[in-house]
Amino acid sequence: MVTSVDHAGPTIGVLGSYGGRNSGDEAILTGLLADVRARRPDSRIIIFSRNPDHTRAAYPDVVAEPWEGISRTDSAVALDQMDLLLLGGGGILYDSEARRYLRIVLAAQERGLPVCTYAVGAGPLTETVDCAMVQECLSAAREVTVRDTESRLLLEEVGVTRPITVTADPAMLLQPEDFPAGLLQAEGVRLDRRLVGMSVREPGRAAAHLDVDGYHRLIAQVGDFLVTRLDADVVFVPMEPDDIRHSHGVLSHMVTAPHGRVLHGDYRPRQLLGLMRHFDFAVGMRLHFVMFAAMSGVPLLPLPYAGKVFDFARRIGAPTLRGVEREVEGPLLAEVDRLWDERDRRQPETGRRVAELCQQALMTGDLIGPALHEIDGRRH
Repeated sequence: MVTSVDHAGPTIGVLGSYGGRNSGDEAILTGLLADVRARRPDSRIIIFSRNPDHTRAAYPDVVAEPWEGISRTDSAVALDQMDLLLLGGGGILYDSEARRYLRIVLAAQERGLPVCTYAVGAGPLTETVDCAMVQECLSAAREVTVRDTESRLLLEEVGVTRPITVTADPAMLLQPEDFPAGLLQAEGVRLDRRLVGMSVREPGRAAAHLDVDGYHRLIAQVGDFLVTRLDADVVFVPMEPDDIRHSHGVLSHMVTAPHGRVLHGDYRPRQLLGLMRHFDFAVGMRLHFVMFAAMSGVPLLPLPYAGKVFDFARRIGAPTLRGVEREVEGPLLAEVDRLWDERDRRQPETGRRVAELCQQALMTGDLIGPALHEIDGRRH
């Protein structure tokens, strides 16, 4: 557990879904840290992590501490070192899970520690305990920012009384890291054909309604169509380890399976953003895969499984399909075909909208800026 150290600047805590080997969550943390460092370069940062060893290795300039399965007394040792706690970003306020994060927030607020939310996502929120804790904690927060409109509406419905500002996902702040073509070749990807990036995910808590075999077969049909229509190979991009299994599940249903490859490397968020420049088209379920494709100017079709993907598709002007579990083959393939034909015409407007979202992502730091600059490291 963290111990007291002499430090001239403030100590800022960050609480989110970090250390779980999910590339989207790590992209959020990478963007958040860069923003906070730019605004308070003198700060010491403590990250509450699911896997502190992973977080320390990925971010050597921070302190990483566990928060799952530890007592209030143990968490108090870290909280007592902090001058400000940032909750977020990402979709962490949902049934059964919100209460786990917010017990840390409650302990912080009991100590008089200011709390700001950093572009969080919310929902579903129906359970009484979670709704009550969200209402109590966020109503007492210094600043509340969310990453999408759906989250703001939901937080208002559960009774949060603080003003809620919609900004954008911190991953929109990332700059790409070069992804050499040799890395793709090492993964068995051919470079003499067009490449289609594809992202699938496990049902999990965020998509528990999905019929696994049904959506595997549907996406396999999309893959087969793109291989034939574009004379392309399909590259599956796992955003967390379990995506590998589901990528192979889709591949097993493809008639054109020899033209598919599943990436197995462990890539950093900025590398995955850099990877996108190699793709001619993208089809994806994972929010941050879709986001990275849009940021890179790649023509894309989001496959929504949750509100956060619908919201992002709407904000960039992409087709807002009914959802993976409701789509049928014919209309879906027609949409893919239309997007490919219209790619050059659509790109300027998509690029303009993405640029606006990048500016909105910067708004989060602007809004919490006063809290960052008021703390001076002398609270303790």
